[in-house]
Amino acid sequence: MSPLISQKEMGARLRQFRSARKVSVRRLAELTEFSASFISQVENGQASPSISSLERIAGALGITLGEFFTAADRTVDAHLLVPDGGRRKLSSAWSIAQIEALGPMVGDRPLEPILITLGSGGRSGKRPRTHAMEQFAFVLTGKVLLRVDDQAYALKAGDAVTILRRQERLWENKGSSPARILIVSVRFPS
Repeated sequence: MSPLISQKEMGARLRQFRSARKVSVRRLAELTEFSASFISQVENGQASPSISSLERIAGALGITLGEFFTAADRTVDAHLLVPDGGRRKLSSAWSIAQIEALGPMVGDRPLEPILITLGSGGRSGKRPRTHAMEQFAFVLTGKVLLRVDDQAYALKAGDAVTILRRQERLWENKGSSPARILIVSVRFPS
């Protein structure tokens, strides 16, 4: 099993989640405010959605971004150790980013740790979007601009921030080198 989840595999996982919830492509498009053709392109591995777009799709289906990592590989659930070479990864060509699962991404765990490597010129989405979970973020390397609601913060390696649930957020790397950000999302009971 390759640690990198291909666009085709991610699309198949999206289709699996959507079908299990008996949500049509058209209904998912309405819920996310995307076009039905975009949803179909993602499901068929023909489009690389931004990080923000993936979060919107996941939220509309009642799942988390991290659950994309474990949809087909439930053997990870029982393991608390995630070795460096064994991390599952998603790439987003649109965001110029790679997302890595740092822990077991299952529904009953309250924490969802991920590592985002945001390439030069990368951004989490077109505009700030809300997120259903509170997040703690720590910039490991590089510099990023974080927009939270109406505030903009220039963050560098060593800076940390907590973003409350339902606050709008947008990550941007305006620097010339990649930035790595550890993000831990906290699931709240529904």
